[in-house]
Amino acid sequence: MKRLTREEIEHLIPYPPGKPIEELARELNIKKESIIKLASNENPLGPSPMAVEAIKKKLDSLNRYPDGSCFYLKQKLSNKLGIPADHIIIGNGSNELIELVVRTFLLPAEEAIQPFPTFLVYEKIVKGAGGQIISVPLKGFDIDLEAIEKAITSKTKIIFLNNPNNPTGQGIKKEQLKDFLTSIPKDVIVVLDEAYIEFAQSTDIANGAEMLEYHPLILVMRTFSKIYGLAGLRIGYGFGSKSLIDYMERVRQPFNVNSLAQEGALAALDDEEFLKKTISVVEDGKKYLYNELKKMGLEYIPSVTNFFLIKIPNSAKKIYQLLLKKGVIVRSMEAYGLPEYIRITVGLKEENERFISALKEVL
Repeated sequence: MKRLTREEIEHLIPYPPGKPIEELARELNIKKESIIKLASNENPLGPSPMAVEAIKKKLDSLNRYPDGSCFYLKQKLSNKLGIPADHIIIGNGSNELIELVVRTFLLPAEEAIQPFPTFLVYEKIVKGAGGQIISVPLKGFDIDLEAIEKAITSKTKIIFLNNPNNPTGQGIKKEQLKDFLTSIPKDVIVVLDEAYIEFAQSTDIANGAEMLEYHPLILVMRTFSKIYGLAGLRIGYGFGSKSLIDYMERVRQPFNVNSLAQEGALAALDDEEFLKKTISVVEDGKKYLYNELKKMGLEYIPSVTNFFLIKIPNSAKKIYQLLLKKGVIVRSMEAYGLPEYIRITVGLKEENERFISALKEVL
């Protein structure tokens, strides 16, 4: 009998997302309004108000297919980034771009390198495509670029770098990334996943838009899901080497980004006040949470993003489950190889306070 699917797929498990509010409400038989979710690194303020208004105006045209080229969004991003529009690609979330870059360039048995722990989707997509994933351990909680460079072989096609890294919340320093990009083989594709870059306030953190000159094959990925608050629309973008973008556009499905997502993203890019308010809420929230955790004697990993890790030795899984029963959703780190940690997204003031109160009760 023929094998139904490839061996690599046989061993994959579904991606474990943060638990949905609706699912927990069903399990506990409680109203979803009584649940707080601090698990998926979403914007606590909700979506950009300007995006919401733009989307409302677009509803009457839902009978029409969207702009398949995302022309206006590419033009706006081109002006914002100072990069030609034909060096930009729009995706159904940056997850689609990860899949596109792997499907377009990675041949079976070729290797992709990732730090670990990092975003779990890289490994899933590489293995699903028949490639080999090489995981390089972090150095402490930082991406070890020297070790990644040493892991490069003649089979290496792609290197994934999550900057800042999820789940650790640490950014890559500018000078370190410059040195890395100039020293690795020029035929290796470097994917800089910058889903959380807008949260990083330090000028020492590398920014992909400033790194393109240091390596010929760079794809920088960003998303509207996090700081812009449009996770439910599924829209992200990539920019970088024209040769990479050109080939990925050949593989991309037509009409991959819906018209509401495009309209929302266009408006969100103009909503500077919303971004400033989001960063302020996140920074204030981190200060409060760090201070409360210190008073509780708990170790945490300071982050440049809107999430961070909390160490709970020997009982992280139990605490995660007990918090669920209190209607507080955080993220278990077992799947990331960090069984002694939970990850929390910084929420609104009242959400942060409720988390601390619930944590005190279950410890």
